[in-house]
Amino acid sequence: MKYLFMLLAAANLISCADPKKEEKADNLDQKVEAGLKLGAIQYAYLGSRTPSGRYPKTYHEKTDSLETSDSGWWCSGFYPGTLLYLNEAAPNPELKQQANVALGGLENEQFNKSTHDLGFMMFCSFGNANRLEPKPEYDTILLNSAKSLSTRYNAKAKSIQSWDSAPWNKAGANEMPVIIDNMMNLELLFWATKFSGDSSFYKIAVDHANTTMKNHFRKDYSSFHVVIYDKNSGAVVKQITNQGAADSSAWARGQAWGLYGYVVMYRETKDKKYLQQAQHIADFLLNHPNLPEDKIPYWDFNAPNIPNALHDSSAAAIIASALFELSTLASDAKAAGYRKDAEFMLNNLLTPHYLASPKTNGGFLLMHGVGNMPNQTEVDTPLSYGDYYLVEAMLRYKKMQNR
Repeated sequence: MKYLFMLLAAANLISCADPKKEEKADNLDQKVEAGLKLGAIQYAYLGSRTPSGRYPKTYHEKTDSLETSDSGWWCSGFYPGTLLYLNEAAPNPELKQQANVALGGLENEQFNKSTHDLGFMMFCSFGNANRLEPKPEYDTILLNSAKSLSTRYNAKAKSIQSWDSAPWNKAGANEMPVIIDNMMNLELLFWATKFSGDSSFYKIAVDHANTTMKNHFRKDYSSFHVVIYDKNSGAVVKQITNQGAADSSAWARGQAWGLYGYVVMYRETKDKKYLQQAQHIADFLLNHPNLPEDKIPYWDFNAPNIPNALHDSSAAAIIASALFELSTLASDAKAAGYRKDAEFMLNNLLTPHYLASPKTNGGFLLMHGVGNMPNQTEVDTPLSYGDYYLVEAMLRYKKMQNR
């Protein structure tokens, strides 16, 4: 009986409308409140199913089993980050305790120099923890994480190396893969400069963003997934994909990472070129002829079987969250459009087609995420980062409504 009232409230408030029919958000305030209440229910349930020392990645419906990882997986920070966001929305001792336990298991990753994903891992977790309840130990962990991330910077390429190798592409010893996802890890470096006064972190972030802007983006502002550089010269060797439909395609989540990343770049630097880049990416996405009616993108904007291709709810959650922030930074004429699109996407994500019912979906919120279609992993399934950015989008919506 513990969650009976919350279960009934969430079930009653979430609309059963077809997500493709209504362009105007219908009772979005109520849907967001219900979505956050549902999140608390789901993540209490998810926590009860997650083994000690593990981090939930996804759920397999056929076997009713969670897939989890250790703390070194790139998604490990999303679970505690989502718990912290939900506790921020409505204080919940159970969720906060789960978050603290998960944070404890992540501490050692501050010294992990083998990954570029320390922003995802440490800033989505400890960054939120420090924002909500500042502690000297959080400062230390975040600064060490930024130092570890900085060791992956290559001065020749003026970029942070993503993977140490790319066996799927038979990358040579001197080849340095950089993925568009890496834009999401720069926020940690900006924090480090503000905290420590050391501008080297800031310079690395700016160099990486400028190099990515130059080499990852095509004339239409779509992005390659992977650019491989020569470590010794910094020259571009290849522009390819690993998770997209083709080297020349626009992998949806990659476009989302780019949009979000350049919104952060403008917020942190106030350099107008980053605002312009973010707006160009947003306009590419929102005006794309292959964007579905519900604006929840197909897993790739050039997927071969459109309109029968799978949608990617995780990409939509990231885009919606980024658009909410972009709407606060853009000029008035642009801002209104970005906010309207963000609300429309969020409204559709908060319908039963994408949002799980209580105590289903393994405890995750969003259904129909697509992790890596070409390699057939995490296809049409919940994803921890989809939930994180969905909850973030809901909180951003609420904050904007309360202004």
